[in-house]
Amino acid sequence: MSIFKRTKILASVGPPIDSYEMIEKMAKAGVNGFRLNFSHARYEDVDHQIPWIRQAGEAIGKPVAILQDLQGPKIRLGNLQHNIDVKKGDVLTLEYGVDHDGAYLLPTQYNLAEKVKVGEPIYIFDGKVRTTVTEIPRDTAVVVRVENDGVLMSRKGINLPDTDFGGDILTPKDLKDIEYGATKDIDYVALSFVQSAEDIHNLRQILVGLGSDAQIVAKIETKAAIKDGVLEAIVKASDGVMVARGDLAVEAGAEIVPIVQRKIIALCRKHGKLSIVATQMMASMVSMPEPTRAEVSDVATAVILGADAVMLSDETANGEYPLESVSAMKRVILYTQEHIAVAPLMDIIKGTKSARDAISAAAVSLAEQVGASAIIAETRSGATAANIAAHRPNLPIISVTSEQRSAQQLALSYANKSFVRPDGEVAGFELAIHLKKEGFFGSESPTIVVIVSGRQPGLIGGTDTIRVRVLE
Repeated sequence: MSIFKRTKILASVGPPIDSYEMIEKMAKAGVNGFRLNFSHARYEDVDHQIPWIRQAGEAIGKPVAILQDLQGPKIRLGNLQHNIDVKKGDVLTLEYGVDHDGAYLLPTQYNLAEKVKVGEPIYIFDGKVRTTVTEIPRDTAVVVRVENDGVLMSRKGINLPDTDFGGDILTPKDLKDIEYGATKDIDYVALSFVQSAEDIHNLRQILVGLGSDAQIVAKIETKAAIKDGVLEAIVKASDGVMVARGDLAVEAGAEIVPIVQRKIIALCRKHGKLSIVATQMMASMVSMPEPTRAEVSDVATAVILGADAVMLSDETANGEYPLESVSAMKRVILYTQEHIAVAPLMDIIKGTKSARDAISAAAVSLAEQVGASAIIAETRSGATAANIAAHRPNLPIISVTSEQRSAQQLALSYANKSFVRPDGEVAGFELAIHLKKEGFFGSESPTIVVIVSGRQPGLIGGTDTIRVRVLE
């Protein structure tokens, strides 16, 4: 059997890959899912990008996931007449709905006065200029004191690390984008600047009301989200979690990011949820054909920790070497997984809690003991396959489902290769025989597979059986 990439690759769509030909090349190179960034995406572009992704998946014979990444309350300065040099001790007024006066009255694209309190920090331009709120003189304006020298430019981002949005993180733009996405073939919706599990519950109610079967990925990028107890509640409420390291570093401090990343991946493994590591994984490849040694180490660390997927952002959305970025990331994943085992879960996170978890753990253990070539999961919703993946087996998980959506969502799940087949008592075994004939398991004979299924095919939550089958 050829080497199978267990950690998946999620690539962001942008101008460099905005054609069917490039989408197909990216999928062939190793991309398992495409991220549509709704901070920048235009509906007229997405309208043709989604069919391209589906066509590419069919052409190369593998389901591919599509993730809609909502902008969230991404707050920015408005347009400035010119760059502004600021010094420590300067006083600025940040006001919604005004034009720049050429000096220290600066327009914002969001009404900060509705959320912030006196004494709270406001970071501008990815934290390059740090300020503190000193006054809220009117209901559209905030006065801040500058804490360090720097330069301000038009439309640079603003972070509010200590501000509580009170469950109000979905902007009018987000709601419009959610309604649009619900009419399209979207597998995941990523919610930005999550602060609590309640944010996930609110979005899920909206999606259900719109008839969407998309799953929810919580983006962890705020101080509030990483508090003890809150983080695990968010993981449990969501279908997956993205370690959004860019804004998280600005909001909470860069030094906390590696620790939070480890904690998030472990919690996702504990609860059988998708984990995605994102931001600057191979940032130098925006303009260079090879990654730095530090970037290679960063990707390898995510693989060793057991992340389901690693994400490319500007590397594919704006970079000069999108295909090379995917190829480099794939090489690192393959080499790492073949030379070192995934780190075991921390002791405090170990433990199974349901029959399905116990069956999944037993299936992985049994497969390793009998020298199986693959674990085959009969799964309608994808939950059984995701639970097996949570135990990070060092062999492929072949998922067979009657639901196209489940197959596409599993495209980002660790070690999963999914196939759409009708429900049936022998669906997994028949697929195994087919794959054996196609040479998927290589030339070794006999081939052993472990099949995980339920007595009532197609019944969600009915997984209760493990079988060992020998294919001659």
